[in-house]
Amino acid sequence: MSGTYLGMPAFPAAAREAVGNATLRGNLRHATHTIRAKRAKAVAEVEDWAELREAGKRIKDHTLRHLDTYLERLEESVTAAGGVVHWAADAEEANRIVTALVKATGESEVVKVKSMATQEIGLNEALEAAGIRAYETDLAELIVQLGKDRPSHILVPAIHRNRGEIRDIFRDEMAAWGRPAPEGLTDTPAELAEAARLHLREKFLRAKVGISGANFMVAETGTLVVVESEGNGRMCLTLPETLISVVGIEKVVPAWRDLEVFLQTLPRSSTAERMNPYTSMWTGTTDEDGPSTFHLVLLDNGRTDTLADEVGRQALRCIRCSACLNVCPVYERAGGHAYGSVYPGPIGAILSPQLRGTGSEIDASLPYASSLCGACYEVCPVAIDIPEVLVHLRERVVQGGPVTRAGDKVVLRPAKGHAAERAAMRAARWAFGRPGALRAGQRLASRTRRFHPRTLPGPGRAWSATRELPPVPAEPFRDWWQRTHGGEAGGK
Repeated sequence: MSGTYLGMPAFPAAAREAVGNATLRGNLRHATHTIRAKRAKAVAEVEDWAELREAGKRIKDHTLRHLDTYLERLEESVTAAGGVVHWAADAEEANRIVTALVKATGESEVVKVKSMATQEIGLNEALEAAGIRAYETDLAELIVQLGKDRPSHILVPAIHRNRGEIRDIFRDEMAAWGRPAPEGLTDTPAELAEAARLHLREKFLRAKVGISGANFMVAETGTLVVVESEGNGRMCLTLPETLISVVGIEKVVPAWRDLEVFLQTLPRSSTAERMNPYTSMWTGTTDEDGPSTFHLVLLDNGRTDTLADEVGRQALRCIRCSACLNVCPVYERAGGHAYGSVYPGPIGAILSPQLRGTGSEIDASLPYASSLCGACYEVCPVAIDIPEVLVHLRERVVQGGPVTRAGDKVVLRPAKGHAAERAAMRAARWAFGRPGALRAGQRLASRTRRFHPRTLPGPGRAWSATRELPPVPAEPFRDWWQRTHGGEAGGK
């Protein structure tokens, strides 16, 4: 596995190591700039993009406000169409449900559609522990799996790898997972894609169980939707006898007509395409067409707690387009592994600390993994104000730490870190509440300004090494006002 491993270390340490990797920075810069430019061109073609963006936001907000109603309607619709619905409160329960469903088929291997939800709960590892082998079939996910790696991007999980690295991974690892790479494999995209196609085709034709996520779930009809660009998803969704879909509860939309909005905004924001090459939709089961058994596992895993936060809940609007990653200057330099989460980049910095809490060092550091430049908000197709949520979560970390529940009340446990920041805020509150002390402090600072250091001490030294500290004025504003206007500042 390259980069850092899930959950450790905290972002500052992981980012410091990643920034020192010149190859990684080059791969990220080339890929994000290319995707960013293509997306901008695709979005510019749509005259009513702002209206579509607002419509997506309103649909999502409406759904979240009435999530209980639409989830119950979804369950009724899926059940009526021949599917079976399971409810999973957390990752452990979801893994237990899926493992039991696979074992009930008697199979020991499954093929998978690219799914953030199954990565979030660590499903592959749970299946492996039960003696079941899960094969990723998305090209980038295949690269990550063969390389014993972690995804580093929502849309392009292997964005941190270049063609030469991918060729070496295929050549060294494919044989252990099935059909080996062709002899003399080069790093040309066509040859790499053909090697993956040959390797995966035998798995598609053999597998009896498929596992997927979903981009959307339609409460009105019980329809699930997966959009993708390679066709591997279509194979996994139609060829196996049993299909198991693990989907976050926030992916539901009320009605079929709502897809009109998202099927325009998602492809342009993610792959910069007018529409996805493959849009697969299924509603329960149908005789002699597709899987004969369908299970839907609805995943909470912290989403209900996130929903209770009036500011933070907007993160649940996310449709996983990854546009925010491609414009983020922090992500471009640090890469996805530094976030220690399945969800990297700006959206990961606000989603992971809410789903997992801010009790760990890594989750407490994620809200600070941003320059607050606002580029992520500008490109978000559902108008998530990521900077607003980042500041909100920073406040939570500083003031109260992780959220817990005691009955109907939300309780904030004391935060472990940021003691210096909290001490500074307490000192400022004391001073601003005492005008006399504040005036004396300002005068003392002005009269001793020649002795002030030009750099900050301790941890602040790195910050001031590339910035000039603002000079202290020769006299405080109050003294200047009294001298020039003959009275106290503000007329007092």
